[in-house]
Amino acid sequence: MGADRTNRSFIKTVLGISVPVALQCMLQSSFSIIDQIMIGQLGSVSIAAVGLAGKFSSIYQVVVSAIAVVAGIMIAQYMGKQEKEQVDKSLSVNLAAALLLALAFTAACLAVPETIMRAYTEDAAMSAVAASYLRLIAFTFLPMAGAILLSTMLRCMERAALPLYASFAAAIVNTGLNYILIFGRLGFAPMGVEGAAIATVMAQLANFLLILMSFFISYRKGGGSFHFSLRLGASGYRQYLWMLLPILVTEFMWSLGENVYASIYGHMGTIACAAMTLTNPIQGLMIGALSGLSQAAGILIGKSLGRKDYDEAYANSKRLIWYGLCGAILLSVLLMATKSFYVNIYAVEDITRSIASDILLAFALVAPIKVLNMILGGGIVRSGGRTKLIMWIDLMGTWIFGVPLGYLAAFVLNLPIPYVYFILSLEEAVRLLVTVVVFRKRIWMQSL
Repeated sequence: MGADRTNRSFIKTVLGISVPVALQCMLQSSFSIIDQIMIGQLGSVSIAAVGLAGKFSSIYQVVVSAIAVVAGIMIAQYMGKQEKEQVDKSLSVNLAAALLLALAFTAACLAVPETIMRAYTEDAAMSAVAASYLRLIAFTFLPMAGAILLSTMLRCMERAALPLYASFAAAIVNTGLNYILIFGRLGFAPMGVEGAAIATVMAQLANFLLILMSFFISYRKGGGSFHFSLRLGASGYRQYLWMLLPILVTEFMWSLGENVYASIYGHMGTIACAAMTLTNPIQGLMIGALSGLSQAAGILIGKSLGRKDYDEAYANSKRLIWYGLCGAILLSVLLMATKSFYVNIYAVEDITRSIASDILLAFALVAPIKVLNMILGGGIVRSGGRTKLIMWIDLMGTWIFGVPLGYLAAFVLNLPIPYVYFILSLEEAVRLLVTVVVFRKRIWMQSL
């Protein structure tokens, strides 16, 4: 009976963290689909341009999310030890790092957006539209940094529903403003792609303000208050940097690899690039549906490691892996059955829809492997703070396998883009095999 209660308690906690996170990611992807449909009315050039600008801004999002990963590791383990002062310091240091990063990316996008976008495409019209969009969405970076870090804290406090509510409100703001500004409603002049960018900025600001309010309310309800402090001490900063730097390198180089992939697609032509861009919201929706398990894994396994309960950490990790695999297979089957319906909602050329459908098929085939990497590497193994392990695994997968395979398939074999996408995605299988070996040897388990 005690084991049953423990099992139910574990599942309840997993669901309490993973479901709001998954719903938040799915909500954002769902509204991204609506955004894509609106922008899609402007033609393939606009779709492709927004997609390419989004790829560069995703470098920032991935790197700031890496800082949030370190924050989650530290906060979860210190919560497991019940050291509130260290919890506050962990959030403070990571929040400061994220804000400095946001300022650097904002400055780059405001200063040289045209130069940045010329690295993605030789199409002058597409590059100009993308640069205009990038210059405006640079103003999302600061509020995004605050929202991501504070959301991490709320999830560690097992208040994951609060960022979900903020995200829902922000998504409504984004969609409503998109409709008004893109097409020129309620007395506004049609602004096209620039209107979409302004809507995104306003939505990110709303999201941050709501999460900030939720954060302070949650602290007060918990009977305490947040104390901002950067005083980790020399040994504390050394430990922090040993965790942070490998993750920053990992996520930056992975994101850079994704941008190299985007550059490959961009140089395969506007139609191919537009088709790939059409699939991005669905890919985000499917991965987002199971991303909550990765978040839950990082928090729950981190707390077990903080208590030095290594057997519990390993047993719960295996359960989370199986949950993710079953969910990913189910969603892949569903995607295969519905992909044609999805691509037909866009007002683009038939050839663009056909190519997008084939890309979605390729994605459905590799999605279970992507999900397992997300949960095992991105959540479980990282929770022990052994971030160098994941750094080397990811660098090997992306740069020794993924990028060379992408160039070979696209420019040597001259294969169509769905085949290029599938072949370069095989690097996920390489990473998974290595990560499974690391997991089984338990060399990732440690307490801070």
